Amino acid sequence: MSRELTREEKRAIRKLVFSLCANYDREYGCLPLDGPCYMLGKCWTGAYCRYFRDAVLPNNPVLEAALTAEGPAPETRPCPVCGRPFLPDGRTRYCSAACSAAALRKQKRDYMRKTRR
Repeated sequence: MSRELTREEKRAIRKLVFSLCANYDREYGCLPLDGPCYMLGKCWTGAYCRYFRDAVLPNNPVLEAALTAEGPAPETRPCPVCGRPFLPDGRTRYCSAACSAAALRKQKRDYMRKTRR
């Protein structure tokens, strides 16, 4: 069952193609197809460029889960530190180890300020 892509999903696909796709050239388009890139004109979920699906899409796990899942997009949670959406895995609260460390530093800083008073 295919569904229409949201504006954010189209924007994320475009960003991935422009920045990470080795087959895309701004002047020529898709080099193997020798024409416009198939993924830039995509409006529905379903068939994807094989190279994009295998090599480029895993760099954005939230988009990958949204495009490969059947039905509506899976639930994401915003990171409390940076605000980026991420796929929660069990009790995961932060999107990365860096955000987790930043939250721990802030928590310790607040605790020390409270105990000094």
